[in-house]
Amino acid sequence: MNRTIFTATLALLLTLTLSACGTDKPGDAATPQKEDAGHDETGHGHEEGESETDGTTIKAALAEQSGIISAPVQAGTIADEHEVQGLLTPVDGRVAQVMARFPGPIRTLRANVGDRVRAGQPLASIDSNLSLTTYSINAPISGVVLARQAQVGAVAGEGTPLFEIGDLSELWVDLHIFGADTQHITAGVPVTVTRMTDGVSQGTTLERVLPGTATASQSTVARATVRNDDGSWRPGAAVTARIVVAMQPAEKVVPLSALQTMEGRDVVFVRDGETYTARPVILGARDASKVEVKSGLEIGEQVVVEQSYVVKADIGKAGASHEH
Repeated sequence: MNRTIFTATLALLLTLTLSACGTDKPGDAATPQKEDAGHDETGHGHEEGESETDGTTIKAALAEQSGIISAPVQAGTIADEHEVQGLLTPVDGRVAQVMARFPGPIRTLRANVGDRVRAGQPLASIDSNLSLTTYSINAPISGVVLARQAQVGAVAGEGTPLFEIGDLSELWVDLHIFGADTQHITAGVPVTVTRMTDGVSQGTTLERVLPGTATASQSTVARATVRNDDGSWRPGAAVTARIVVAMQPAEKVVPLSALQTMEGRDVVFVRDGETYTARPVILGARDASKVEVKSGLEIGEQVVVEQSYVVKADIGKAGASHEH
C-alpha cells in the first residue's frame, strides 16, 4: 500500500475513535438540553423530573370539568358473592280470584286488565237468575287487575272466575342456586337484585331457602322480597342477583373504577396536587365494586376513582407528543 494513503487512513481512524470516546462539554451544541416544563393551552403538561410516559399534570379547573374525582386509599371489606338468576312472582296470599255468587248474564263490566282497583270497588254487575235481581261484584283486595275472563252479555256460572286481582306492591324473587353454592347460601344474607331489562337494582335480604328442588332445573330455590311501589317490577320477569355469603376485611381497597391497564400492568393514578402519576399495583380479592390492593399504595394516598380513563388518555397523549 502507498505510504501516503496508509498514513491518511490511520489518521482518520484515530480521529473517529477519539470522537466516539470523547465527552461533550457543557454548553456544547451537540449536547441535548432538557426543555423547560410547561403546559399547553389545554392545561396539560409534565412537571420537571416527571417521567414522560407515566405521569401528567392537569389543572384543577380542567379536572373538575372532566369529572375527575380522587379519594383516599382506605381499609375496607371484600364481599364473597355468588351471582345467580331468578324470576319475579306474586306473593302468595296477595292474589284474589273474583267469582260470580249466583248464575246469570253479565250486565256491566267496570274494570279491565292492568287497571288499579281498591278493595270494595265495583267490578261488574250480574242479573241473578235465582232472585231476578241485579247484584254487584266488588274487588276483595286492592291491587292490579291481572286477568279478566268475562264479557258483557255472557252468562256467568256460579263460582265462575271473572277477574284475578293481585297486590303487586311487593314481589317474591325466586333465585335458582346450583351445585356447591347451596352449601354456602343461607337465609339472612344480603342480596342485590337487578332487572335484566334496564339494569335497575334493589337491595334486600334472603328470607329463606326452600326445602325442595325445582324439578325442571334441578336447582335449589332461595327466596327474597322486593318492593314494587311504582309497579316497575313485573311478575314473570327474569332478574339476576348477587348474594353476599361473607365479608372479608382488606387493609387497602380501591373502587374498580380506579383500575386501568398500561403496558400490560394494573395501575391506578395517584394525585399529588395537579400531578397525576400511574402507579403499578398488585391486586388481591375483588367483588362487584372494589378490589384489594396488596402492594403499590399507602393508606391515605389520593387515587383517581372517577374518570380514570381520562387521565390514562392524557398520559398517553403526552407520551406520544414526546416521541415526536
